[in-house]
Formats: sequence, structure tokens, C-alpha cells
Amino acid sequence: MAGEKDKKNNPIPVIDEGWWESVLAEENRSSLSPNRMAGNKPEVREEANNDSSENKVSVNWDEVKELYLGDRIIDLTVTGHNRGGLLVEGGGLFGFVPFSHLVDLAGKPETADRDRELEGYVGRTLRLKVIECVPEDGRVVFSERAAQSEPGRRAELFQSLHAGQHTNGVVTNITDFGVFVDLGGVEGLVHISELSWGRVSHPSQFVKLGETIEVQVLDLAPERCRVALSFKRLLPNPWMNAAADFPAGSIKSATVTSVLSYGAFARLDDAGVEGLIHISEIPLVEGASLKETLREGDPVQVRVLHLDAAHHRLGFSMKLE
Repeated sequence: MAGEKDKKNNPIPVIDEGWWESVLAEENRSSLSPNRMAGNKPEVREEANNDSSENKVSVNWDEVKELYLGDRIIDLTVTGHNRGGLLVEGGGLFGFVPFSHLVDLAGKPETADRDRELEGYVGRTLRLKVIECVPEDGRVVFSERAAQSEPGRRAELFQSLHAGQHTNGVVTNITDFGVFVDLGGVEGLVHISELSWGRVSHPSQFVKLGETIEVQVLDLAPERCRVALSFKRLLPNPWMNAAADFPAGSIKSATVTSVLSYGAFARLDDAGVEGLIHISEIPLVEGASLKETLREGDPVQVRVLHLDAAHHRLGFSMKLE
């Protein structure tokens, strides 16, 4: 009964191709250079065309599809790199390994040494699995992390998973746009919008690398080896009863979560959702700046000015009278 109640309060959103494409775009912007993006035709192999200035891409797509569908492991040699990851080839196969899918680099913050770290891979042979195969886009993406699980494990997992299911996984990577979770051979993504019912400044606020967390499955895309996950849908949606729980005019206890030039965000202590206190609604000490008046973590009393539950928006005032 409790599970049915949770589904009514937190209905599983419809995840369409547009959602996946936006996530791919965010992943590309966050981790890959504009010249050779894993999501935008990585340079798997280019041969000069004497008749024109254009290049041809030569890939054995039948073998790539066989590797992907069979969830097989293959050894390929690293032939080059950019800040996004590695170029690999061998036996007529060519592709790209994003740095976030390298066992030793996953989850590490980007540093000035990234190029040097990737350069050290050139000439090495890596055990890899195909995690994305899109012939029409000229895209072949490999993963060293995925090859840590035995062949065939991916198919077993996709058969056992379903939308709405609760499962556990290990956090393998934290990015600006979300959290990757290893479900035991398949990685799922908790998009930043699915981490909390409130505002999220960065996913690292909620999880740590190597941590085991419980998540809800939102959607499965086996053909692209992608699983959409949610963290927030394990909890009641506070916006469902917002009009009754924190109506306009009510006084609430809150905690300042961030201070900006135009105001501050504060999280309601009893609801976990955040709202904006515009600078015009904050009593300032004469001669003091906003950041001298409020600091992150400060407890405050706020009055609810306006509520837009449908769009998850709250406006507060620290002027209580």
C-alpha cells in the first residue's frame, strides 16, 4: 500500500528522447572538447579523400553491433587523446573512451594535469566494452569501467530492471549535471533535477564518490545502455501539499543555503524546499553588504510571500511585519 501511495504522490515522469538528448548535450559540454565529442561523432577513423577536402569515417559497424549486443569485452590500443578522453583502435575497430569511463580517472576533478594524465594512456591496451553504438551519428563509445563486470551482465540487468523499481547502486562519478550510479554492471544517471525536490547547487551536496545509495528507476533505454534514475522520488513530494503546509503569509524557520548579489536562498527546515529572499526583503544593517549580513548556514525566520507549487517556486521575506 505504501508503494502505491508513493507512486500517486510522486508519479514517474515520462522520459522521452528529448530528455536523453539534453542529458547527452550536458555530458558533452561538461567533459568533452568541441573538436572531438563522444556525443558528436568522435573521430573514430578518418581517411583523406583525394577528390575533396572532406573525410571518410571507416568503421566495422557489424562487429561493433555484435560487441554491443553481446556485451563482450575487447582489447583496444590507445592511439590519441583530447581533454574529453581517449581515441582507441584495433582489429578494424575505432572509437572513443570518455575520461569519466576510465577506471583511474572517473570522478576525479578536472585539473591542469588532465592532458598529461591522458597522454600517459597513449600506446596502452585497455579492456573495454561498447556502451553506445549509433551508426547514423558515426558514434562509437567504449568504457573501461563497464568492462569491470563480466560479459552478458548488462543484458541480465536490463531484463531485471523496470520503471518504478527501487534498487541500490554505488556512486561512480559526480558531474555538474548529475550523478552516475553503478547498478552492478550497468551505470544509471541521476540527473541533477532528480536529486532533490528543492534547489541543487551541485550534486556533490547530496552524495559522495563510492557511496552506496538507494534510487528509483525512471526509464530504461537498453539500446543506448542508459538508465534514468531518481533520488528525490524515494521521498514524499513536499510540493503536493505546499498550499496547506506553507501558505502565503505563514512564518517559517529556514536555513540560508546561498548568498548571491540579488538576494539569498533559504531552505525551509520542516519541508526541505528552498525559496528566494530578494535583497529588497532583507533588512540590511546600514553600511553593511548583503554578504556581511547573511552567511550560508545562518538560521532565519521568513514569511512566505508567494507560492507557485506547480513550478516549485517560493518567495520569502525576512521582514516579518
